[in-house]
Amino acid sequence: MARANLKPGDPIAELVESLLVELGEDPDRQGLKTTPGRVARALRELTDGYGVKPEEVVADAVFDQDYDEMVIVKDISFYSLCEHHMLPFFGQVHVGYLPKGKVIGLSKIPRLVEIFSRRLQIQEQLTREIAEALNVTLAPKGVGVVIEARHLCMEMRGVETPGGHMMTSCMFGTFRRDPRTRAEFLDLVRS
Repeated sequence: MARANLKPGDPIAELVESLLVELGEDPDRQGLKTTPGRVARALRELTDGYGVKPEEVVADAVFDQDYDEMVIVKDISFYSLCEHHMLPFFGQVHVGYLPKGKVIGLSKIPRLVEIFSRRLQIQEQLTREIAEALNVTLAPKGVGVVIEARHLCMEMRGVETPGGHMMTSCMFGTFRRDPRTRAEFLDLVRS
């Protein structure tokens, strides 16, 4: 199926062209001629979190620090694709941890969110992966992650319910064991 508008040997672009035909479209139509290549590039970009390890992202940005109060980074925007329909889900991630002698560079938390969200995913798994990565990297007293997201698979198809938000959380250590720590984290996320 090597057409002039496809990069030779690009299997994703070839599959997209076949998909267009199966949907009843004409891939030679002016508006669709370069669509297979654009979709292939977009899918590669939207899933470029595969093969990136959390330890590569964090690198040398873990610092010894005698600080034992809660650290929170909230309202981290993310975009992901659900693994069931490959439709977008997106929203905000809120991350907190209680250091135990080590802190992480501020920019590394959004980067961790990014690498895990750029994989075919479900929100529950995304929440857990972010929390586990911080827990392993820092060995803190505790970690908490809350994600609020809209899912286009629910809004555009199926039940077709626009505007509903899904919330998930994952807590480790003190965030799980101590109701006061958990409540403080959740209160700070809501404020």
